[in-house]
Amino acid sequence: MRIVTALDDLRDAIAPVSRAGGAVVTIGVYDGVHRGHHAVLRLVRELADARGLAAVCITFDRHPAEIVRPDSAPRLLTTPQQKLELLAATGYLDVVHVLRFDEARSRETAEDFVQEVLVDAANARVIVVGADFHFGRARGGSVEMLQRVGREYGFEVLGVGLEAAPGGTVYSSTNTRARLAEGDVVGASRMLGRPHEVRGTVQQGDQRGRELGFPTANVAVPARCMLPADGIYAGSFVAEDGVERVTAISLGRRPTFYEHQDASLLEAHVLDYSGDLYGQEVAVRFVERLRGEIRFESVDALIAQMRRDVDDTRRIVAAR
Repeated sequence: MRIVTALDDLRDAIAPVSRAGGAVVTIGVYDGVHRGHHAVLRLVRELADARGLAAVCITFDRHPAEIVRPDSAPRLLTTPQQKLELLAATGYLDVVHVLRFDEARSRETAEDFVQEVLVDAANARVIVVGADFHFGRARGGSVEMLQRVGREYGFEVLGVGLEAAPGGTVYSSTNTRARLAEGDVVGASRMLGRPHEVRGTVQQGDQRGRELGFPTANVAVPARCMLPADGIYAGSFVAEDGVERVTAISLGRRPTFYEHQDASLLEAHVLDYSGDLYGQEVAVRFVERLRGEIRFESVDALIAQMRRDVDDTRRIVAAR
């Protein structure tokens, strides 16, 4: 999969993998690259193969809401780098274009976007988007608008419905965030097709975990990223050596020791590991929630519970 960031390079990237000239194009934020996204990308691949076209995804360098409505922009399920890795891992795409979304782009009309991006740059022959897809200034573009102008420019448009999970809940980034906000990381993993993962840098902490016999890596996660609800979780940890290790995760404000904390702290106790992790860029994956965060009456009671949490973590992750 080739990644391009300049519109001038998009047509050149498409040409070598398009026998018929042109592309099947999907457009979207693709935050999380969840199972619903996989269904759309699979369709793009099938259409591209059937017609001798390139399979292309046009996504954005940030969530458009960060520009259009920054006060209510959603937390991100994936960083830009994670998203590209996950898109590549599907095996469905030939080219991904990461489109810069800034103030100027937010003011662009839907008609200008079609001309500049879809026609001139991507040479689109088929466009595949969600049935409720909107784009352009004041959300002026829609599936119906694309179908109308497509007759002029010579491309087809498919507006596809959202893929539904067993029980009827659709696979979507919004529903995944709702699961995480409830601490339901198992439900979120069903949406994503994998455990929810956050990335950050290991920083120096107050050594509280080490004093208790459970040293932890304090992981600073970017504020824009979506964390689950506070609590204790079973999961795994991937350091820069690429090895995935079983990990008991504490996410919260440590009420046993502090009465007031401004923000939640992500601490990972990596089982059976004693190396130096400071400064490393790491990944933390949430497998199952063990319990909520509570205040213990004594340090001994906390330590006894932490031992049980570690035992539960080992059992749960091994069973997975």
